Amino acid sequence: MQFADIKGLQDTKQHLVNAIKHNHLAHALLFLGPEGSPNLAMALAMATYINCEDKEEADACGVCPSCQKMAKLVHPDVNFVYPSASRSKEDEEKDPDPDKKSDIQSLWRQFLIDFPYGNINDWMRHTGLDNKQLIISVGAARQIVKTLSLKSFEGGYKIMLIWLPELMNTQAANAILKILEEPPAKTLFFMVGNHIEQLLTTIRSRVQVVQVRLFSDEEILSYLSEAGIAEPRAREIARLADGSLREAYRLLEEDEDESTQQFKTWMRLCYNFDFTAIVRMSDAFFSMTKESQKGLFSSGLAILHESLVKDAAADELLRVLGDDLVFVQNFSKVLTADKILALSQQLSESIYHLERNANPRIIFTNLSLQLGRIMRT
Repeated sequence: MQFADIKGLQDTKQHLVNAIKHNHLAHALLFLGPEGSPNLAMALAMATYINCEDKEEADACGVCPSCQKMAKLVHPDVNFVYPSASRSKEDEEKDPDPDKKSDIQSLWRQFLIDFPYGNINDWMRHTGLDNKQLIISVGAARQIVKTLSLKSFEGGYKIMLIWLPELMNTQAANAILKILEEPPAKTLFFMVGNHIEQLLTTIRSRVQVVQVRLFSDEEILSYLSEAGIAEPRAREIARLADGSLREAYRLLEEDEDESTQQFKTWMRLCYNFDFTAIVRMSDAFFSMTKESQKGLFSSGLAILHESLVKDAAADELLRVLGDDLVFVQNFSKVLTADKILALSQQLSESIYHLERNANPRIIFTNLSLQLGRIMRT
């Protein structure tokens, strides 16, 4: 990955390049951006540029041995830590770093190549770990300390890239505090996260934040045009993706957003207090993967956002078309801004409980009653 592979965001790229040129680079960076932003891609491009043997004015050369190794993600001085399935304390003690003895590292490299804009759900599906709780364990944290205690293989910088540090448990976070504050010479930490508020204060205070914004519609359009998508379709997807390249690719693969259709059906049932149908839908919800369950609630949050825009009479800012636009127009007629915010809060809390493995059937049934009550009050 090079800076040239990322469309737009010239200010962010220039800021990073200048930090290196003027020797102002902090030893610990947090590439912070929403899901679908190029925060992971930016960290990879930065790692490529730092160890490039023949740097150009604003990017790595792409042809030196170091760049070629980074293109294949096999550079010996660039190490990765990522969420994996939680294990018992006994397993951690027996084998603190199981990833070294399995093919998960090759899965990770392929994931970075195929889904550089993916999220934790994409990673779960890629590894076959659906419905499992993924964390960065204390064993992985101890391995970070062990790895960074060794000298670099090629004499350049050693880089430790930690993807989604907010999934690091407290023990793991505490285990790296000392080396994060006082790392060995020529050692860099690149953390790539989406939710800074979920990081321990002790971690936040030791990193310099690099804000990575979402893409503009025109930048997403550039990706889609490069992929050979006809302009009318590309512009429609770019508008619906709302800055997320991950969402743009997902929409490209689907003729219809199934989660949005399910949400619209569900809201009609809640509004009408159709308990029999709600119970049937809760059974279907229970059988879905956790990713699909969260996807339904996330689609609902997106629809509610559009309804709030419609309620504010800011139609020029609406990002929905066709049947979805008709639904939003009708939905906003029965909702006030206060109701929309109350519905959004209920959905957000339910996503939180799903992530913590609460019973999906109970969550869905209780949520349905709460949403119906809010809409009909």
